[in-house]
Amino acid sequence: MHTATVMEKQGFRQLVKVRSYMMYMIAQTISRFGDSLDSIAYSWMVYTLTGSEILMGSLFAINFLPGLMFSLMTGALVDRWSKKQVLILTYTGRGFFVTLTAILYALDQLHVWHLFVLTFMNSTLECFSRPAEVSLVPRLLPKEKLLAGNSFSSSVSRTAELIGISVAGTFIAFIGMAGTIAIDALTFIISAIIIALIPNPEGSEGNHVTAQHPKGSQSAFNNVIGDMKEALVFIYKDSLLLTTIFLGAFINFCLIPLNVLQPIYVRETLGGGAGGMSVLGTGLLIGMITGGIWIGNYGGRFRKSALILLGTLLLAFGYMMMSLPAAISVGRMEVATVSMFISGFAVTLSSTPFSTYLMEVTPREMLGRIGALVSVICTAAMPIGSFLTGLAAQYSTPAILYLVMGIVLIIPVIILLGKKSFWAI
Repeated sequence: MHTATVMEKQGFRQLVKVRSYMMYMIAQTISRFGDSLDSIAYSWMVYTLTGSEILMGSLFAINFLPGLMFSLMTGALVDRWSKKQVLILTYTGRGFFVTLTAILYALDQLHVWHLFVLTFMNSTLECFSRPAEVSLVPRLLPKEKLLAGNSFSSSVSRTAELIGISVAGTFIAFIGMAGTIAIDALTFIISAIIIALIPNPEGSEGNHVTAQHPKGSQSAFNNVIGDMKEALVFIYKDSLLLTTIFLGAFINFCLIPLNVLQPIYVRETLGGGAGGMSVLGTGLLIGMITGGIWIGNYGGRFRKSALILLGTLLLAFGYMMMSLPAAISVGRMEVATVSMFISGFAVTLSSTPFSTYLMEVTPREMLGRIGALVSVICTAAMPIGSFLTGLAAQYSTPAILYLVMGIVLIIPVIILLGKKSFWAI
């Protein structure tokens, strides 16, 4: 257990005193709000343009493609560049592409292929912004405030997403699709301006790194490849980090049925419609927000390994609870919503200590590429899980699959409980 003094430093109130971090969080909140508008608006545009659920699913898949293709390379590049400048450029670029979408839609010139291209471009820019965000936080906060900072970031981001999802439909109804997309574009431009106002957190660090690796040469390319290999070696040699990464990938794999089969679950098990999905999504986000607040205020009292295992165990419980509505006749939606709340709380409880541990053990100059590599490993499990879920759904119901995957989630908890080295985290 930490002392009372350390716990005071871990609280949210201490974060408010770090001006640069708070400016960064304001920018993040605004951009996450834009992301949530983006997710609703783009899906509706594809549906209204084509009426095809298959194309909606394809657009969702395209969103993940750049991450799998480019993240390792972009992570290595971001480690060489100024993180602040990367965020300014990527947010501005996303604002440009979203503005272009709004203009094309307003002129009735937007076609489906435009959406696929623009989504791919936006996701490619995210391959640069995400490792920059991971690298920037430890430069804005001292080590003892990272856990509180990450939990605060999670809570604020989820809150912004919840608000965005809630108002997206209202925006579309009152100011139209083009107007909603224009607001989305504006959020990225405002975020870029706020980031530009933050004092450079790297000092001369970025210039020093860049100077070591000349641009525009075969040598520079070889150095980037070398950096990617260095990231792989770093993770391979750190057995604790490797263990937590594969645990994260395993959790992602197990959660695929929850995402893929949710429409069928809501319709066939809960007897609801699209509104039912909104209710479950709201329960999940509120759970994530609550989890972030709890960790920010009390998480510093516990080992990160204990929080990770407790979160995984709680996620398994929430997941298994999702099967309960199939066995009852009343209160099905209420039970499912509580289950989603527990799952959301559990996801934050396990993921926040992991991201904090990653920031603590990774050298600052490697955070970009290590963060990108972790993202690739965890994301790689998703298409595999989607394929297997589709096969399993032909022979089982969502409720049974939820129960089975909840039980499967307990397996790594049992294994890690007996692994003494894991408790060093």
